[in-house]
Formats: sequence, structure tokens, C-alpha cells
Amino acid sequence: MSGVRHLYVHLPFCAHRCGYCDFVTVVGRPGEHDAYVDALLSELELEAGLLDGELDTIFLGGGTPTFTEKGALERLLAALPPAREVTVEANPETVTPELAALLSRNRVNRVSLGAQSFNTALLDVLERRASGDDVRRAVDALRNAGFDNINLDLIYGIPGQGAADLERDLAEALTLEPEHLSCYELEAKPGTRFTHAHGAELERQAEAMEEYFERVVEQLTAAGYRWYETANFCRASGEADARDLRAHHNLAYWEGRGYLGLGIGAVSTVGGRRWRNTPRLAVYVAALRDGVVPARELETIDEGTRVREQVMLGLRLDEPLALAGLEGALDDAALRRLTGLGLVRHDERTIALTRRGRFLGGGVTADLLT
Repeated sequence: MSGVRHLYVHLPFCAHRCGYCDFVTVVGRPGEHDAYVDALLSELELEAGLLDGELDTIFLGGGTPTFTEKGALERLLAALPPAREVTVEANPETVTPELAALLSRNRVNRVSLGAQSFNTALLDVLERRASGDDVRRAVDALRNAGFDNINLDLIYGIPGQGAADLERDLAEALTLEPEHLSCYELEAKPGTRFTHAHGAELERQAEAMEEYFERVVEQLTAAGYRWYETANFCRASGEADARDLRAHHNLAYWEGRGYLGLGIGAVSTVGGRRWRNTPRLAVYVAALRDGVVPARELETIDEGTRVREQVMLGLRLDEPLALAGLEGALDDAALRRLTGLGLVRHDERTIALTRRGRFLGGGVTADLLT
């Protein structure tokens, strides 16, 4: 078995936890950052045999990777193997000229900024600490450090947000000329503090999500961005810039390729197996000190599971999915019904979701599967 070419590294530390967040995060604890990086590097050494000799992508997610103590972050980056695309997630308020220079000199070539909105009132609702000005300053710092591949994350469906607010956020983002934009529907998990505080408004926003989705697609494609995945847009390649600016690490997930995850809560999918590391910081660090990766098996991916995941993830992309190899996986009656409803289009060789089908997404693909 050849090694995997995609590596995810989880840096869980944050200055604070936003109310809607359900990622594995750890607030503060600067005194523990070095020990955590030690554990990450131990895990990398123990699992090195699973990696190909040449990686395509590395993605440092969180948490807020750029909240990690700078010496620990640089030590980690310097120890990682080279890769064609190395992405670091960052909150705008953490990005200074010094931080941008640190990333640049350590082979990071793509930064994903969690802008979420440029509207101060909406950022307050989300409990974000960055302002629109912080986003602009972060982009300037990254450009000055030589970065030519920047993603901006935006969220829509925020309590108190209207269509005009979303249009202004998109317009503001476009003035910064990012190479990539990710625009996500707000997902607030039931039972969270955020849902308790904003339940009625979240219900109202749910009714407007399709309008917001249409606004995002219209505004960004009109600005020349390629809508290549349900929530993701990249600047289209052309004579001035022939690069493929899609998020290649995430593309590996959507295309069903194997990947290794390091750190607390990280998931790995390698050679038909999927496992997840413990989400508990102390357990993780202690286990790696003893030379043990604290993970538990989630599932063995049989052929049926692989095909179902291929359909669920592959139909998120703009390129039609080949029907070859999907025999028996699709419900013929559901395919006819969904085609008649204008949610799916297909021919003898390929299948794809229509625009509205892409908005409805998982519900449509779940219906398609036998």
C-alpha cells in the first residue's frame, strides 16, 4: 500500500470559544502549547510510515492555529515534511506582520482567514473578537509577506442578518481580492448556549437560507469566481494566473483520498480504516509521552461504505460524478423522481446535482442512495 499524501494537524488552542463552535478546542493554556507540540511531533514520528515520501497537502486547523505560542508554532512548522500546499487557519486578530513572516519563512503558502462577517453587530452575535478592520489588516500583512493564496471564510444565516447585510459582506470581501472564498450556512447545534440564546431568530433565518445561498452564488460567480464546491469558490484560472486555486486539502476529502490526522480529536482515513484520536488534551499528551497514539477505531470502510461516501461527497463538486463503479448504489426510482423535480441531472455516463440540488445537498444524495 502506498502512503497517503494528505496530512491534517489539529492545533486546538483559542483565546476564547465562540458560542456556535463545536470543534475540539482548548481555551488559553499557553503553558501547555510546547508540550502539545512535543506530542504532535511524537505522533508524526510514530505514524510516519503511513505517509508517502512526498506530500500534496498539509492543513493546520483548529482551534486557532495562530493563537499557538509563536515559538511552539514555528518549531512545529519547521519539523513538518514539505508539501505542495501548506495551509494554516488564522483568526484575523492574530495576524501581525511578524506572524505573517513566521508563516512565510516556514513554507506555509496558503492562509485561511476566519473573517465570518465585516458587520460589527453580527460579529458580536457570533462572539467573534476580530473586526472588519482586523480582516483588512491581516490581508495586508499577509500580502506584504508575499502570500498570494488567501482564503476568507464567511458565514450567512447569522441572527439579525438580512440579505442586504450579506450582500455588503460579500462586496467587502471582494474588495480584498482573495484567491478563495468559503461561504457557510451557520450551523448551531441543538442544546448549545448559542441556540438557547438565539433559537427563535435561528428558526426565522432557516427560512431565508435558500435566498442567502442564491445571493452568494450570484454575487461571487458574477465577480469571476468558480463555484467548484457547494460552499467554496476560487478565482478562476486564466491568462493572468493559470494556477488551480481550489483548496486541494479539502478536495482530497471530497474526492475520497486517504489522509492522516494528528492531534486531539483528529480523524484519519488510511487503507480502508478510519480512526479518531482522543479529544482530551491531557490524555493525548500523556499517551504520546509513553509512545502510544491514543486513538480508537471508528470503522472499517468496506466497498459499500466507500461508494456511498463517494456519492455523498463527490456530488458536492461542480464536475459531474462518473456513474461507472456506482452500479447498485443508486435508487433508480429516486433518481427519476429527483430528476423530475429538477434536483439532479444525468446522462448515460455521469450524474450531477442542479443548482437547487446543491443547496439541498445531503438530503438529495441521501435519497439517491439505496
